[in-house]
Amino acid sequence: MPWIPELFSAPSLARVWDDQRRRRLALVPFFAGLMTGETHALLESFGGEPELHHPVRGRVKGAAAFERFALETMTWLADHHATVDEIEFILTPVRGVEEVVLHLDADGGRIALPVAIASDHDEHGVIIEQRMYFSTRPLTGRHAVRPPVLQPMPGVHETGVVGEYQRALAAGDTDAAVAAFEADAYVREPADAASVHRGTAELRALYERYFANGGGIPLEHCAVTDDGRACALEYNLVSWGDTAMSPSAGLGVHVRGESGKLAAARMYDDADPPPVTVAAAGGPGLR
Repeated sequence: MPWIPELFSAPSLARVWDDQRRRRLALVPFFAGLMTGETHALLESFGGEPELHHPVRGRVKGAAAFERFALETMTWLADHHATVDEIEFILTPVRGVEEVVLHLDADGGRIALPVAIASDHDEHGVIIEQRMYFSTRPLTGRHAVRPPVLQPMPGVHETGVVGEYQRALAAGDTDAAVAAFEADAYVREPADAASVHRGTAELRALYERYFANGGGIPLEHCAVTDDGRACALEYNLVSWGDTAMSPSAGLGVHVRGESGKLAAARMYDDADPPPVTVAAAGGPGLR
């Protein structure tokens, strides 16, 4: 869970738990907890010194820095008339991953920003560290390459269809990548919640463009959070086809469908595609 429910006041928890899904899962999501303004509950949810890795701010460490971050973020969300759509929660004994879409006022109008937060915790739900992932492109109009947050871990692997998909992605195998998905499945790209490719034909076109730079997209696998239904992979992107890239942190969520194949894949990174891939796509950029 992101925040420990019993640390919040009864009125705040009642408001958060107006949402029956939150009440059923007995959790306080990241942004819902932030918007209560109860920074003591956020700070006390950490087992030690608070630590959050943020795509723009970098590492936020220590009680004073985290409290300042929380208050500034709460103000920023209010100033931009933010609303939050909660998409997915993946909960395991050692980690929770939540996905949301933030709807915000921006200079060009209303935007929808996909955000994922990974929270490492102990067996009592006490937070050890948090890592946030999103693309800055909807906010600034450009990608900002993010250095690795985690290092690759030998032996980290995904089971079943998620592993098959990752092998196809690394190999640049369009047929195998598309075969990992159900017929009506979708892939959502990082920079826009509306950037969705659904169905076999659209997925084939997407992966043909992804692999147009002379090969696949191998990832350094850093951490896996899998509850049997959905699997979140935290990774570093180090190359795209023939182009070596500055290592860039990201997170991908893979949701299994009833058939056992993938029903959805959603990405959270800020990688800038190589120029050759952009040219091959015939457009301003893939992601």
